Amino acid sequence: MPSPVLTVFAREPIPGRCKRRLIPVLGADAAAALADAFIRDALAKASRVAGRNLLIAGASPGNATRSPYFRALARRYRVRVIDQGWGDLGARMARVIRPYASRGVLLVGTDTPTLPLAMLAQSVRLIQGGASVVVAPALDGGYYALGVRGDMPPIFNKMRWGRSDVLDATLARLRARDIPYALGPWWYDVDRPSDLAFLRAHMSGNLPRWAHSSLPVGNPHPCPATKTILRSLGTLQ
Repeated sequence: MPSPVLTVFAREPIPGRCKRRLIPVLGADAAAALADAFIRDALAKASRVAGRNLLIAGASPGNATRSPYFRALARRYRVRVIDQGWGDLGARMARVIRPYASRGVLLVGTDTPTLPLAMLAQSVRLIQGGASVVVAPALDGGYYALGVRGDMPPIFNKMRWGRSDVLDATLARLRARDIPYALGPWWYDVDRPSDLAFLRAHMSGNLPRWAHSSLPVGNPHPCPATKTILRSLGTLQ
């Protein structure tokens, strides 16, 4: 089977418009800098996994293809930028996935900075191996990656995005239509102040022993840009 397209799904990190739930604890500028670091770490890992089969699906005022921010990333990682377009999260994901579904595509978000490279590669292999749908769960009840090969599944319309039951609702729709799916490895994302505290503890090695052994960060850290930002903020040992 052809190698799937790996697409990093990202919003331009404009202060005040991104990571809003972290602004009360970081401030708008630092929250945007952290979001930028998440994007760069996601692209660095994705480029190692996908090679030339990598895209950035960006959201930016006007259009991501005209954004200086995304243009700079495209030059840095030698990838093409496409625009997410309008609509809710489901409409934008469907628009990005549809042109590549026949060959296989994995859409990955940027809010899992510590995701090990091997786990990202595992989800790519599931799509490459012929899975119709791949869902990689996040601990908050959603998912950080979604893959499709073949027909578009009925999971994009009228979904109540941002809720803790998005994963359950997605899988229920797939089962109702007898659409086979595979689950990628679970991981945690970073959206809220409590997630940020967990990220700091994880990267500092300050989680309980059982938790740290089951949540490998890797050596070196799989998120050097994130590590740099957190250190500059004085929040990482």
